[in-house]
Amino acid sequence: MNKYESVVIINPGVEENGMKELIQKFSNLINSDGKVENVNELGKKRLAYEIAKQKEGYYIVIDFEANPSLIAELERIYRITDNVMKFIVVRKD
Repeated sequence: MNKYESVVIINPGVEENGMKELIQKFSNLINSDGKVENVNELGKKRLAYEIAKQKEGYYIVIDFEANPSLIAELERIYRITDNVMKFIVVRKD
């Protein structure tokens, strides 16, 4: 298994319960074929440029270990989740 870091920017209009549900959804997906090491909620931050007419976003950083095959599925779930504005998954060395 490889180590990865995922940064997800979520629409700031999502309520606290909705935010927790999204984090739990992503964590459960990762834990199905890997292991979440750390979830760091950075909170609302100003974006460098507007995304979908939003000037702020809620940042979440997830550190995890997973098989490479899981990354494609994780990115697919990020893409189809309405409240995810942007995301990136990078492999750590």
